Parts: sequence; C-alpha cells; structure tokens
Amino acid sequence: MALESAIVLLGLLVALWLRPWRLLGDGVLLSPLLAQLSLLSVLWSLPFWHHMPLQVHWSGAPLLTLMLGWPLAVPALVAVGLVVWGLSPADFAQALGLVVWKGLAPATFTLLLGAALRRWLPQHPFVYVLGRGFLGSVVCVFAGSLLGQWLGHGLPHVPAGLSSVAHWLMAWGDAFITGMLCAIFVAFRPQWLATWSDRLYLQPGTPPERPR
Repeated sequence: MALESAIVLLGLLVALWLRPWRLLGDGVLLSPLLAQLSLLSVLWSLPFWHHMPLQVHWSGAPLLTLMLGWPLAVPALVAVGLVVWGLSPADFAQALGLVVWKGLAPATFTLLLGAALRRWLPQHPFVYVLGRGFLGSVVCVFAGSLLGQWLGHGLPHVPAGLSSVAHWLMAWGDAFITGMLCAIFVAFRPQWLATWSDRLYLQPGTPPERPR
C-alpha cells in the first residue's frame, strides 16, 4: 500500500502544479467532469456491491483523460476512489489500488501514448479516434492492469493466467466504449475533448500543440 500511496501523492502534486482548474474556467468541461465522476463511481463500486466471483473493474481512465486532459483527470480519479471507499464495501487498500492501477496508470499511459502518436504519426482525425480512443485504450488499460498484477495487486483467489485473460477482455470493453464516444464527440461535441484540436487535426500543416 505504501507504493500506491506514493504514486497517488506524486500524481496529485504534479497535476496540481499544472493548475488543472484552468481547464474549467469557461465551464465547458464541467458537465463531462461531473458525469464521469458519477458514472465511474458506480462502475468501480459494482463488483464490491454484488460480490462477483471475478472482480474485474472497469477503468474509464483513457476516456476521462481524453475528455479532461491528464492534469484534471488525476484529481478526478482520486475523487472517484474516495467515493468508492465511502459508499461501497471496499476498504481503503482496495480503493487505493483501483485509483492507481485502474486510474492513474492507464491515464498516464494514455498521455504518453498520445504524445508518441502526435510525434510519429500524421495528425489526422482517424489517428486520434482509432489510435488514442480505441487501440490506445486497449493497450493502456491492459498495461495498467498487468503492472498492478505484477506488483501484487492481482485479483483475489484467481490464478495469474486467468487474471490476465480477464484484464485483456475488460480492456477491449473499455476500448469499444472509449473509441465510440470519441468518434461521437469529435463529430458533435469536440469541445468536450480537451485533447482534441480542430486546428491540429482538421487543418494539416499547422504547428503542433503541446500534448495534454
């Protein structure tokens, strides 16, 4: 638990240093933020409420990061963990593990993958939706879950091989929802995606922006 606590503290310090509240200045991202907080709190709590034999949790961190940006996604994920700890039968260690391995790790991988895609691939809407929204979510969620499993935060009473398969399947579920919503938001609500830029993705030849 000491490792998870250190990761959360470090993530919060870096995120707050970047002043994420500036993204809420015009109020555009307030509705997506509140919706994500409510939805993720329920989805993360469901396995604890129903005592499922295979407690594989939804992540939602890639979508949250694409919509809010990494600096705002970090405190939002920590807030979700606190809600899960307070409202579900999960103890503090379980909620903390969720925040780190289903939240902060995939969110950070999403940030790094986005920077790599913008550096090495063409700046095109297809690359954003498929690379960051769909396939990127598979990689980031699965990598975060495997990292947590290797560091001792695996599924209780489940063999490592079966846990890996379960995490892999859940990562695809996350990816389908994330990719679908990214495509919809790009078309109808681009202002709900803090990581999207019309100037960058719809007007080739413009200077690159700093990745978020």
